[in-house]
Amino acid sequence: MQAQRRDFESYLRLWSLAPDGDVIVTHTSRLLPVRRDGAPLMLKLSHASEERYGGQLMLWWDGEGAVRILEHDDDALLMERATGSRSVSDMARSGEDDAASLIICEVARRLHAPLPGSAPAATSLDLWFRDLFPAADRHGGVLVAAAETARALLGEPRDIRVLHGDLHHGNVLDGGARGFLAIDPKRLLGERSFDFANLFCNPDAAVATRPGRLTRQAGIVAEAAGLDRERLMQWILAYAGLSAAWHLDDGTDPALALAVAGIAKREIGGG
Repeated sequence: MQAQRRDFESYLRLWSLAPDGDVIVTHTSRLLPVRRDGAPLMLKLSHASEERYGGQLMLWWDGEGAVRILEHDDDALLMERATGSRSVSDMARSGEDDAASLIICEVARRLHAPLPGSAPAATSLDLWFRDLFPAADRHGGVLVAAAETARALLGEPRDIRVLHGDLHHGNVLDGGARGFLAIDPKRLLGERSFDFANLFCNPDAAVATRPGRLTRQAGIVAEAAGLDRERLMQWILAYAGLSAAWHLDDGTDPALALAVAGIAKREIGGG
């Protein structure tokens, strides 16, 4: 653990930080809980371009619906640490799925609200979906319907916004008095409805594939977010297909994404 902490030492000195926990390692980043003047913060180091890309979006949001960035350079972010005790994942698992969805919708509303100044450049949804189409050709099945649906949606986009791109239960944290806050955006540009699609593949397979869950939550989310329910269902199918394509390409288990895609396809009326 001490060896892992050495990578943070220059930033601890630069930004006058004290370690406040163990290093957290993800597939793209390393994070260290820290304090400055008593305030709980999180120091994040990453050399992945997508993380730097997302960090620029968080700077633009400036704490509106997302954790606030306090310091930054090319490879490091110092951000507020969400220390509240509530978990939208736990809520969804314990009979409060409706309330969890409404919290995520409120976070999305704040993230999608107009902000002053020019938005940072973002990856288009057309580019984001590039892996789905060859996967549909290779694997067939529900991926074919997902690819056809994605082409139609991307061909006639509506309500274009800068998007979080990975908004789900695990990326919405309790910020205490600041409310629930998003972390780890991907910084996409496209139709607002897309930002709600990942919610339906989360927080886990038991919840996401519970009989009637997708149908009920689609109605709740569409009403709360002011979306067309049928179009939201199409985005769920398209996104779940894309997620399955990524899993297949990575050699990981696509079962959950394929199951959600199948449920959405049946709900739309595709058999």
